[in-house]
Amino acid sequence: MSKNKQEAWNTKYGARRVRQEAPTLAEAITAAQGLSDEIDEQADIAAALMGVPRDQVRAELLKLAPARKDTRTVGFTGPASAPRTFVVERKPSRRVASAR
Repeated sequence: MSKNKQEAWNTKYGARRVRQEAPTLAEAITAAQGLSDEIDEQADIAAALMGVPRDQVRAELLKLAPARKDTRTVGFTGPASAPRTFVVERKPSRRVASAR
């Protein structure tokens, strides 16, 4: 049985089909990592998105390397005769943690 689903509808230009694919567990984990910094919360979010047990998501989450918080990239651009340096730094989020 295929997980892909195709839906068709009629437009003034004729019938159109859009393939809808279910997200993968890795995509759900990536989305959860963007929403929270804590592993337990990430596991809860990804499990809710995918409808799979939290333990299964937590095992996959721990296999992945954690995202670096102190990302800094230095590079050079322009011609070799007059290169220009650029620096890209990640700024930490200003989210306020709610006390529950």
